[in-house]
Amino acid sequence: MRYLFVLLFIISMSTSAQNFNADIISHREHYKKEFLEDKRSPLKGDQLKDLDFFAPDSNYRIDVRVEMLMGEQSFMIPTFSGTSKEYIRYAVLHCKIGDVPTNLTVYKNIALSKQLEYRDYLFLPFTDFTNGKESYSGGRYLDLKTGDLEGGNAKIDFNKAYNPYCAYSDGYQCPKPPAENQLQLCILAGERNYKGKKTH
Repeated sequence: MRYLFVLLFIISMSTSAQNFNADIISHREHYKKEFLEDKRSPLKGDQLKDLDFFAPDSNYRIDVRVEMLMGEQSFMIPTFSGTSKEYIRYAVLHCKIGDVPTNLTVYKNIALSKQLEYRDYLFLPFTDFTNGKESYSGGRYLDLKTGDLEGGNAKIDFNKAYNPYCAYSDGYQCPKPPAENQLQLCILAGERNYKGKKTH
């Protein structure tokens, strides 16, 4: 009986891992498709083959405790092009990544929040120790929606972390991850360095 329980557990874990991997692969195919649909995209056609990713890893799908922020004042986040964009601190996510206690701040773009289709859009930029090595030197982004953070607990998936357009070409206003989101560890998940040549 014990052997049967162990066998069923192994089968369940294997199926769960396969489903997770399939979900991430599907997400990445959709991500590539968006480059072709965006008129402002820095990559087209054959250039997409040079996008590179870490292997899917469910250890980087993290449970977080959500601390909503109230009464925050808007502030400007500088971009790599020298301009800046107005944001407000929306929430702080408390979690452990591996054994490291970590806090991450989520932001809302003031201009985008005034547009109906983007009013629920949230922005989580971060840096980590892979930047400039395995991943883009300027950090990476995660997208969330307000509904993702309801209820006090949520999940974030670093397998869906992606590069800003500045990783592929100059001339884009990509926000720099604020100092409070500088992770003191390696995030070996999500998008890696672009393997192609950066355009200008």
